[in-house]
Amino acid sequence: MKILVSALEHSANVHLKYLMKELGDDVEICGVFDSLLGESIVDLRSTAIMGFVDVLKKLPFFFRLKDQMVALAHEVDKVLLIDSSGFNLPLAKAIRKRYPHKEIIYYILPQAWAWKKKRIPILEKTITKLASILPFEPSYYSPMAPIEYVGHPLLDEITIQKTDLTVTGRITFMPGSRPGEIQKLMDVYREVRARIDCEAMLVIPPHFNDEKIAQLYGDISAFTVTNDAHTTLATSDFAFICSGTATLEASLIGTPFVLIYIAKKLDYMIGRALIKLQYAGLANLLLSHAYGTTLHPEFIQHEVTAENLYNSYINMDKVQFFHNAAKLRSLLGHGSAKRVSEIIKETHD
Repeated sequence: MKILVSALEHSANVHLKYLMKELGDDVEICGVFDSLLGESIVDLRSTAIMGFVDVLKKLPFFFRLKDQMVALAHEVDKVLLIDSSGFNLPLAKAIRKRYPHKEIIYYILPQAWAWKKKRIPILEKTITKLASILPFEPSYYSPMAPIEYVGHPLLDEITIQKTDLTVTGRITFMPGSRPGEIQKLMDVYREVRARIDCEAMLVIPPHFNDEKIAQLYGDISAFTVTNDAHTTLATSDFAFICSGTATLEASLIGTPFVLIYIAKKLDYMIGRALIKLQYAGLANLLLSHAYGTTLHPEFIQHEVTAENLYNSYINMDKVQFFHNAAKLRSLLGHGSAKRVSEIIKETHD
């Protein structure tokens, strides 16, 4: 079987790696993905964007890439789209128009429940199988929609789970992976670190070289650098985490943390206008939807101060966090790679 894959984000490629293990050697992939998984038609670094403004600058590149992917769809058995709705939904529509009977599977769906709910009928009409990773997501679709909760991919990847809140004297600082995020947060992190007597761990992406680290992070002499986020979180008492996948990872591992997010002003204004959500963190969204409670504090834009972060560290009810983190893990249930591989291998009539 040959599959056209569109996986633009780093996290999507981590999930794809586990999915490929389940699919086995009889499945061949082409398209856009990490070069470690095969021969991609483009260097993933060229697809990296941050915010609405950056998207506008790269529109011509993405239009050309979409045309390449539509052409490739002719020679494959099925199409697999992972996350990245800004690119993958227009791609799905273009493939459906060109090849009306081509099977298209969407794994990690556009968050149409959060904004642009008008996308839901389009997804139902365009996609053959919608593989949802959020338990509440199918309820937003029509009863006959081809959607199924398949589990959550982080439960394929996270093998470490805290069994108690043993104190280690270690705190983890995670400023994200995008240059803009890192530069905005490091000054605040340095202030917070100076106020806490601890072993301070700084998680840096493994692909950053020394020159890039010096440019983005500045003085990191007060931190111990690590690339292993999961192990570091599991051996830490607390974490300060830039909004993103890492917040859900910490939730599932069971490490108390606060979520922090600073966006470009224009991106934040546009986001506020378009997205009507009470919380930024997925763990908080899931728990509020299922149980009417939350897991962790969130500090957005001007709220991101050393004082706010330090006070949250001091005052958080870590026992309650641990209890709610267990509820979250139970809610998500299991990983998703096995079920998605079964969907891909199913014969579609």
